[in-house]
Amino acid sequence: MKYDYHFNNETISIDIPDSDYYVLVEMDRLEYNVNRKETRRHISLEACDRNDNQLPSNTDLEETCIQRMEIDALRRGMDSLLPEQRELIRKVFFENQTIISLARVQGVNESAIRDRLSRVYKKLKILMK
Repeated sequence: MKYDYHFNNETISIDIPDSDYYVLVEMDRLEYNVNRKETRRHISLEACDRNDNQLPSNTDLEETCIQRMEIDALRRGMDSLLPEQRELIRKVFFENQTIISLARVQGVNESAIRDRLSRVYKKLKILMK
């Protein structure tokens, strides 16, 4: 049988007896398993930066985690608002509508819209604690 030896830049095939072929294949399998067992326990050097940090990213993980927690709290707070309050927040912050234009459309004073927003802010502040 032919057995292939693989090197960096070439592959060499040699003829060997059948009994030796199966021994070599079994040895290759055992070597592969040992290497795999060893390498899965360790961190590769490519995963580390020059200062031995395991995450070579420039992002601050603590800050990212805090931001995600705040966003989750805000979502929970928004879900607990009344539909009219959510709509007001959507129009002011996502559609960039002015308080004056909202007051005109709804036929109320500008101060009424400001009071509604103030109540929403207070409710969200309480819910986000």
